[in-house]
Amino acid sequence: MFSSLSRILRSTRELWPFYVIVIISGITTALLALATPFLVKQATDTIVAHLQGRGSLADASTKIIWFAVALLAVEFSSNLVKNIGGWFGDVMATRMRQILSNRYFAKLLGLPQRYFDNQVTGTIISRLDRSIAGLTDFFQTFANNFFSMLLTVTMILIVTAIYYWPLALLLAVIFPLYLWMTTLTSKRWIVWEKEKNEHIDTAQGRFAEVVGQVKVVKSFVTELRELRLFQNHFASVVGLTKHQSRYWHKMDIIRMGGMNLIFFAVYIMLFWRTLHGHFSLGDMVLLLQFVVMARQPAMMMSYMVDTAQRAAAGSREYFKVMEELEEPSATSALLAASRTGGPDLVAESDVDAAVCPQLSAPDDGPVFEFDKVTFGYNEKEPVIHSVSFAADKGQKVALVGESGGGKSTLVNLLLGLYRPTGGTMRVCGRDVSSLTSAELRSSVGVVFQDPALFSGTVRENIAYARPNATDEEVIAAARNANAHDFIMGFSDGYDTVIGERGLRLSGGQKQRIAVARAMLKDAPVLILDEATSALDTKAERVVQAGLEKLMAGRTTLVIAHRLSTIANVDTIVTLDKGRVDEVGSPAELATSGGIYSELLRLTSSASAADRERLKRFGFLDTAETADRPA
Repeated sequence: MFSSLSRILRSTRELWPFYVIVIISGITTALLALATPFLVKQATDTIVAHLQGRGSLADASTKIIWFAVALLAVEFSSNLVKNIGGWFGDVMATRMRQILSNRYFAKLLGLPQRYFDNQVTGTIISRLDRSIAGLTDFFQTFANNFFSMLLTVTMILIVTAIYYWPLALLLAVIFPLYLWMTTLTSKRWIVWEKEKNEHIDTAQGRFAEVVGQVKVVKSFVTELRELRLFQNHFASVVGLTKHQSRYWHKMDIIRMGGMNLIFFAVYIMLFWRTLHGHFSLGDMVLLLQFVVMARQPAMMMSYMVDTAQRAAAGSREYFKVMEELEEPSATSALLAASRTGGPDLVAESDVDAAVCPQLSAPDDGPVFEFDKVTFGYNEKEPVIHSVSFAADKGQKVALVGESGGGKSTLVNLLLGLYRPTGGTMRVCGRDVSSLTSAELRSSVGVVFQDPALFSGTVRENIAYARPNATDEEVIAAARNANAHDFIMGFSDGYDTVIGERGLRLSGGQKQRIAVARAMLKDAPVLILDEATSALDTKAERVVQAGLEKLMAGRTTLVIAHRLSTIANVDTIVTLDKGRVDEVGSPAELATSGGIYSELLRLTSSASAADRERLKRFGFLDTAETADRPA
């Protein structure tokens, strides 16, 4: 536990001025707290002395007034120092949260796509909230309250040792005894906490998925099923908490019972020695106040240890993510932002520098080329086997094959989300192994089946790849994508806020925004990943018109769901279980007897079996004979 928390402090060492001020504030608060019992002792002895006939009433009254004034000054100063330290503690905790959150986000942005394939988005978000918030809450509580209490206890032990060392020894035994018994409790407690966190992360991950796709949930009438799954996880959390809390509080009864026995011995010792004249009444009052002051942090230890354990567990989850390996080509600025001492705010110059110039498409030779490319998400299970094909400048290449045949994997490779495990892939005449991910992705535009828009305005979404684009450039891209007219139909035009994932737009409108975005990027290589498959016929025609303008002059890779989409391409590549089956023009493959000619046959068939077979290719058409090439 202590090593985990100290690791956090080492990783946020830029906060050392805050740590120093918190320490100074804690020491000052402890000293001022120590002054109060001494002043009360002096006042008590003065009163007792007068009552015993030693000293005049006037002198005693004057002393009492000055002791009261001193108590007021001490308490006022303690309040002032404590609140100044509290301010620094609050800012320190917030800065710590800022630093850890920034690094966590920077780390995630630098991780390869493979990491996200194995994660649930909501779980990643839950980890950010629970781990980092738990850590900073602990350090804030420790800095504002518990640290000064521990210092006060240390000073109390020193003073009581001066008065009577057996008393100090009894008080000192409380803390190691309590920590030892807490350590015995921790092993089982942490196991339960880990299980609880897994349930919470899974539940919140599913929660985020359901909220993000609530239309799907409602359309399949699965609200109660999703609710039950969610409830099951939290029911498990409650069950685990019952066992965990029962065990913790049972052990706490034992811990507190031992502490109560020690305090009993302390009180007996104080009363006995005062009764037998070893302590004055003022000494007893002083020492009783010290005992009460030592009791408070001892009582708080249960809460602090509980909070510290949660923080330590959160730190382990945090550092587990931070130890993941980034993409080999992650920018130095992104890497620096995820490291200790990284900037709180990435420099604008670094943001601008991260936008790489696009590669130039060669006039001669392929613009993109797969040369015996092999790839597997799991190295032992390749899904692409020695794939070879190429596209020259301005050509359109379509990928055709059954679902799971490798079409989307080839798109992922061309986008640089993964790197080939065998063979060579070239873009604009450059081997991708010699390119950074930024260089590769800057040269490839893409329109996905899901437009993947962000909350914000229409203008911001179109200009996502080029935030510094002029209004004229944004409008020109929208016009070419057939989006300008419907955008101007909104009361706020290009400043219309579209909501999360573009929820205020229709499917066709979202896709035209995505086409405009790709147009504004103006990359030499274009990928159309089933860009109109989710649209109705009317919307598809409008979007397809925009896509035709987008493809003009660009080298395009198309994953199609309709034969009409690929009838006019230059080359069709058919894939069968990750291998190239045929490569040729639509006219050549129409009579070859391969996958493409089989698709032509299936689309003209009305049988249920053929329609089912057609679905396996991801095709929506059940009759497209009019689109068949001559």
